[in-house]
Amino acid sequence: MTDAASQDALVIFTPSGKRGRFALGTPILTAARQLGVDLDSVCGGRGICSKCQIQPGYGEFPKHGVTVAADALSEWNEVEARYKRVRGLIDGRRLGCQAKVMGDVIVDVPPESQVHKQVIRKSASDRVIAMDPATRLYFIDVAEPDMHEPTGDFERVKRALAEQWQINGVQAELTLLRRLQPALRKGEWKITVALNKGNHDADYHLLDLWPGYHEGPLLGLAIDLGSTTIAAHLCDLTDGKVLASAGVMNPQIRFGEDLMSRVSYAMMNPGGDVEMTAAVRASINTLVGEIAAEAKVDASAIYELVFVCNPVMHHLLLGIDPVELGQAPFALATSGALSFDARELDLTAVARTARVYVLPCIAGHVGADCAAVALAEEPNKSEDMVLIVDVGTNAELLLGNKTRVLACSSPTGPAFEGAQISSGQRAAPGAIERVEIDPVTKEPRFKVIGSDLWSTDAGFAAAIGTTGVTGICGSGIIEAVAELRSAGLVDQGGLIGGPDQTGTARSVPEGRTHSYVLHDGTAEGGPRILVTQGDIRAIQLAKAALYAGAKLLMDEMGVQTVDRVVLAGAFGAHISPKHAMILGMIPDAALDKVISAGNAAGTGARIALCNRTARDTIEAVVHEIHKVETAIEPRFQEHFVNASAIPNAVDAFPHLDPLPDVSFNTAGSGGEGGRKRRRG
Repeated sequence: MTDAASQDALVIFTPSGKRGRFALGTPILTAARQLGVDLDSVCGGRGICSKCQIQPGYGEFPKHGVTVAADALSEWNEVEARYKRVRGLIDGRRLGCQAKVMGDVIVDVPPESQVHKQVIRKSASDRVIAMDPATRLYFIDVAEPDMHEPTGDFERVKRALAEQWQINGVQAELTLLRRLQPALRKGEWKITVALNKGNHDADYHLLDLWPGYHEGPLLGLAIDLGSTTIAAHLCDLTDGKVLASAGVMNPQIRFGEDLMSRVSYAMMNPGGDVEMTAAVRASINTLVGEIAAEAKVDASAIYELVFVCNPVMHHLLLGIDPVELGQAPFALATSGALSFDARELDLTAVARTARVYVLPCIAGHVGADCAAVALAEEPNKSEDMVLIVDVGTNAELLLGNKTRVLACSSPTGPAFEGAQISSGQRAAPGAIERVEIDPVTKEPRFKVIGSDLWSTDAGFAAAIGTTGVTGICGSGIIEAVAELRSAGLVDQGGLIGGPDQTGTARSVPEGRTHSYVLHDGTAEGGPRILVTQGDIRAIQLAKAALYAGAKLLMDEMGVQTVDRVVLAGAFGAHISPKHAMILGMIPDAALDKVISAGNAAGTGARIALCNRTARDTIEAVVHEIHKVETAIEPRFQEHFVNASAIPNAVDAFPHLDPLPDVSFNTAGSGGEGGRKRRRG
């Protein structure tokens, strides 16, 4: 216990280590606020919310030079007793707003009581998201009306927020003002308000209000609006927990599978941009309803949405004609971060007062989705040279380290998604996703989505009885082409050999070229799945564009190799590093240095949803990223032509085992079997 003559005591907070001396009788919550300690509170210290739970330590603490007596805090009071009786309180814990300093004390703030709670981002890395959302709940005591001091109820609400939470500049729309007076009187002048901190301004937006103390739910959506798919994560804004994730096909596909096709549609069809905007907004509304139903919550509890998207999708979401993005200098209508009401996007499925935040774009062809990847993967903090590839219909690449970061986009097209492939389909149960081909027998085996068994395993037919084998998805066609190359069935130029050249009857003639029979289900009424010469050409074009973009960045950076490759995107998460390198999709690197980051753009969107400081960070970082424009770089075509070979016509891949030295450029004959003659 502190000396009787002393009027203050030492308070040490862990795990932060912050300390200070405070007058006896000071509430622990007050001490925490004055020291800037991360101790949560929604009710503002009234013993209602229990967010400020603490764990005092007693006894000898030599490390801190403190002895904590049993009476270092005020006695257990009725507020704490009632809370423990009604809602439960872990033994030994106190409420920081009720426990007062009576002597030197060490106070631990448990993780669940911290404002910036940490949420593990398992899908992307072992880093954490510190919870500091732009949208939060605040409980306040509002002064009652006084005839001698005539002010409006809303003015007294703003005064209470300023005095109790140091929040100023609150705005409210008329529908909420209409509900304010009944709520104040029902709550006996105590209300809970949901506020959203504006973007780069001092204003807070009042989103909702409730009489008395209200705990939520308070939900947000992180949305990755891609060319092919729209993916969303529904998050609890109090702790960052992902309640549900869902995705739908982007309905704009019917206007064009790639971005430039959609720009062309807008150019050639008056009002085409308006049509595409309406389609995608309607789809987002549907997705909101579906994800809320999956999580068994009311969609009206969604008060904030964060969007990441490429520049064309960015403009079409906002209702801006993307025509300028289809021609040099590829000017964006706006590249900065945006914050506005969800009603401006016709998003009627969420709370009426919900807010939207859109991450900044980097340049005309490098969008907010790439900014989100940069936020999630932080190449600007990397010690080694890292190449990050967000694989999709329009691939976006980042290359750099803590010294410098470059970015570009590359028009890979939809082949990686299974489109433009003869038996291609979207990833769904029944689609072939893994392929192996025996280099000796030339016989294949495969896995389909929905089963862990290989096609050669006993029980495979029964395991896929409900779906069958329906087609081949993006990851499946990549592995198939790479395996065909590894097995000597396809040469460096991408040609499939005939049966006399390859030694297998699975090579079948298709006009003037050949195809490889991966699966023949016709006897059971199923499909005959081939890898055709056209399929290989489509993959060659897509992977060449991707690799050429990476090489341009490496040229600009002045490096010949990269230390690490990160495959991002929902599709990138399913790509086999070995097969990607056999194809020549990515530059040579040690295979254990080629990793998946999952849907990094979606993760970046979730970080921005859960942490408003992260928004400031990425808005600053995008100005430091240098854009390389592939469309006007003369060396792009050279790199593209070289990268059309499998894996590459000129670049070495020392980390790969040597590939078969075969050539099917001629018909081949006799003992040559189509094999290339070696020069002596």
